[in-house]
Amino acid sequence: MQRIKTGDTVEVITGKDKDQRGKVLRVLTKNNRLVVEQLNIVKKHQKKQQQQQRQVASGVIEFEAPMDSSNVMLVCTQCDKKTRVGFRITDEGRKTRVCKQCGKDIDV
Repeated sequence: MQRIKTGDTVEVITGKDKDQRGKVLRVLTKNNRLVVEQLNIVKKHQKKQQQQQRQVASGVIEFEAPMDSSNVMLVCTQCDKKTRVGFRITDEGRKTRVCKQCGKDIDV
């Protein structure tokens, strides 16, 4: 089970966007990276291209680049603090994520 999932709110703990919060858009588990909404914005210069029926315009494109998952911490939905993630098995036998700060379940 992953510690951070798509749709979670995370806080950046290091880098140019330190102390900013955002929603996780994509998790790239193979590379241990994730894309956070409105954070780690990079600019890419793109040439004019023609692809089959449509043309791609040239210019400077801004987009959210993937960042390493070790640079963010999960924000607890209950106590609204950045926290480490633990795991607990419920009475029904399901594994759930737990906030290490307040001890409550993150997956509600």
